[in-house]
Amino acid sequence: MSDNTANASAATSSVVPNAVGRAVLLMLASTLAFGSMAVAIRLASSQLHPFEIAFFRNFFGFAFALPLLFRHGPGLLRTDKLPLYFMRCLIGIVSMLCGFWAIVHLPLAQAVSISYSTPLFVTIGAVLVLGEVVRIRRWSAVIAGFIGVLVIVRPGAEGFSVATLVALAAAALSACVAISIKFLSRTEKADAIVLMTTILWVPMSLLPALFVWKWPHGWVWLWIVLAGMFGTIGHMLWTRAMKLADASLLTPISFFQVVVVAIYGFALFGETLDRYTVIGAGIVFASNAYIAHREAVLARRVATDREIGKEVLTR
Repeated sequence: MSDNTANASAATSSVVPNAVGRAVLLMLASTLAFGSMAVAIRLASSQLHPFEIAFFRNFFGFAFALPLLFRHGPGLLRTDKLPLYFMRCLIGIVSMLCGFWAIVHLPLAQAVSISYSTPLFVTIGAVLVLGEVVRIRRWSAVIAGFIGVLVIVRPGAEGFSVATLVALAAAALSACVAISIKFLSRTEKADAIVLMTTILWVPMSLLPALFVWKWPHGWVWLWIVLAGMFGTIGHMLWTRAMKLADASLLTPISFFQVVVVAIYGFALFGETLDRYTVIGAGIVFASNAYIAHREAVLARRVATDREIGKEVLTR
């Protein structure tokens, strides 16, 4: 499950042919890291409440993000966007708490499949908040994606649970985080956003954790350290992959995370995939892939139009 996830907004970049293979490997490594984080969360839940696991994930995640500060220096933290950071992190914490709770109470593959509805909410938010224009083909993909979500969630069916609604809330809130990142990324460096977010998440996640606090012991220390490590590494790998290749290429690869957690879930917890999760996840996957493809096409068209404009002006 991608941890910030929002981290799931379809970023678009120019494709450098020599870098495509590296981008694919980075994205595969990212999906493995995020999938491993979900497993570490589930293993830690044998002793700890999801809220406490979220705090330790952020605490150790901050420790693994510290090299960014050493690399760039204290100047990386200078910003005039602190209120926006606070709002983004507050929404992000609620999303994380919901997502962790869903991972603990749902089959891993189902929880992660629902999390992939975030780009659908991002598309809607981009229209309402950023004023972006979305035409009929992308709206059709969004509607199809939500149909896929309904297939997974199955409201009113015997297999329906409140945990699925919590997972869906996590995805919607993650979309709000992605929109805020779009605002921040206009003036803030990517590493600054990662580091500032991690710093603010530690105290924010401590407060709810205190109400359910229980000191971990034994192997659980390993699981919470790994959750922090895999979450931070996964986010860094994801960011670097998106810089090297188009989202239209990488988004389908990122969906490999569902396969990863399905394998983990079967091997470690005896979980099996039901046909509704498989069908619904397939629909959501196809919808996300098409949305990413359309955004990449439109971005290239805008870039081409700008180049044509520059050429006309220089004639």
